[in-house]
Parts: sequence; C-alpha cells; structure tokens
Amino acid sequence: MTTRFGYTLMTEQSGPKQLVQYARAAEDVGFDFEVSSDHYSPWLAAQGHAPYAWSVLGAVAQATERVELMTYVTCPIQRYHPAVVAQKAATMQLLSDGRFTLGLGSGENLNEHITGEGWLPVAQRQDMLEEAMQIIRELHTGELVTWDGDYFRVDSARIWDAPDAKVPLAVAVSGDASIKRFAPLADHLIAVEPESDLVQGWKDARRDADLGVDTRSIGQIPVCWDHSRDAAIERAHEQFRWFGLGWSVNADLPTTAGFAGASQFVTPDDVAQAIPCGPDVDAIVAAVQPYWEAGFTDIALVQIGDEGQQRFLDEAAGPILQALRSAVA
Repeated sequence: MTTRFGYTLMTEQSGPKQLVQYARAAEDVGFDFEVSSDHYSPWLAAQGHAPYAWSVLGAVAQATERVELMTYVTCPIQRYHPAVVAQKAATMQLLSDGRFTLGLGSGENLNEHITGEGWLPVAQRQDMLEEAMQIIRELHTGELVTWDGDYFRVDSARIWDAPDAKVPLAVAVSGDASIKRFAPLADHLIAVEPESDLVQGWKDARRDADLGVDTRSIGQIPVCWDHSRDAAIERAHEQFRWFGLGWSVNADLPTTAGFAGASQFVTPDDVAQAIPCGPDVDAIVAAVQPYWEAGFTDIALVQIGDEGQQRFLDEAAGPILQALRSAVA
C-alpha cells in the first residue's frame, strides 16, 4: 500500500477562516489527506484558538475537491452523544462526496470536562467508546434505531441523510487490549507512536475476527519548519512543549493552566530533541521515517504555530512532500 502524507488542521492554533484557507492551500500543494483536531480548548493559552471542528470541516469540504478528510480525533462519549456524532459524520460524508473518515478516541479531560459531568477512568471511557461505536454503526444504516445500553440511550432515532457508502471509522489505540477490543469495530488504526507492534497487532486482531487486513494505519507527527532554527525552537517550545508529557498525563489534565504547570520544566533543548525544528528538510524526513518503517500507511504532519503557517505551505510543504515520497520509494 502506498504511503500517503497528510496535513493537520490544528484547531488549537488557528481561527476557522484561516484553517479553511490552509486546507485549500494544502490540497493545492499536494497533500493526500487532511485531518482535523476536535478540541474545546487549546493545550496552552499561547496557542489561543479552539473553533468548532465540525463547522470548519463542513467549510473545508466545500473549499477542497480531492483530499480525504478526517477527525483526529472525536470523542463520542461525553461532550457529544454518539447519535449526534453519527449524524454529523453522515452529513460530512455527503458534503465531501465520500471523502470523510470518522476518527474516534476515548477523549481528554481538557475538552470533555466542560459538560460538568466529571472525568471517568480510562477503562470506563473505553467501555463507553465501544458502545458509542456500535450505536454509530447502527445509525449509519439509515434504519430506525432504539438503543438501551449500559451508558447510552437512543430513542427512535434515524439518520435521514445517510450516505450510500458507510462512513469509515478509525480509532485511536495504544496497546494490545485496546486493539483487541476495537479492531473488530473500526476500519482503520490511529496511533501517535511509530510502533510496528501496534500495526501488526491490529492486522492480527482483524484476521482473528475474520475481517480484512488491508486497512490503514494513520499516524501523526509535529514539525516546526522555519528559515530560522532558533525561531522554530522558540515557537515549538512556546506552543508544543506539552507534547512530551505522554498520553497518560495529557488525557487527564483539565485546563490550559494545568498543561502550563505540567510542562514548566520542559526546556527549549528538550523540545528541539523531540521535534524537528528549522529549515532542514532531511531532518523532517528522518523524523517521519520510523512511521513508514513501522508499517503506517498514512502520516499527517503538524506544522506548529499559526505564525508562518502560510509560508510553510507556500515554501516548504512542496519540497518536504517531494523528499518524503522519494525516501519512501
């Protein structure tokens, strides 16, 4: 399967009109797909944005023609009821003429606590995610659905505008337990670490469930391109120093102040070691390479910061894509 390279619409660092502009430019420069975060808050106040991802995606579907679109990721268990997520995803699939994939995950406290319902342990959230995915699948049939489950109720609901082709589901996993649970329910794998065991485990779990193994494994990696390496490091440290805290920390922190406190001892040198910063295209290729070597089929780049984002798309994205595709070939 050909390795595809994507562009990330970072709703935490750009306003809605800018994101649509970047989406169009990313398609023009040659990215294969585009993923959008789905946040209520940025991680750090310095990022400064959090528009509603689904409105942005609807506009992006009309501003683009070719690129596939995806949420990376939506949590369908607290801030959104799964029946509402099913409706949104079906509408996006129609607006994009079949280019949409619904990426799902068990959520982050940062975004979900806003409903005032508390923050549940990860095991319970994964139970809820499994049930939510089943509800979404049922509703995407276009049939009338009533559901009385352990966590959710659905009363005589129907997606009236359902696409003929089902909406592909992708799900974020982190280990064997989540793979075994979700591989039979989703079409594609999402992971943020270039671990071949995740990709192989996903294929094995789908094979054990008598499902096709020719699915996509979708990863994501931050970069901070700039003509000045020092400026790139400064921007990455200001806006992305939370990145190295790890999922177990990131999922549970409730506020931007919490992320600022947890990352206060992360230095610019720490960030520069973890994220390729500056104009060196070869360094970016080297950082991305572990993903395709681990078997990932789709790899989305995050260009850090709204400042210089258009310049990245105008000047750097094309050469970076060319270098990546040459390295994979």
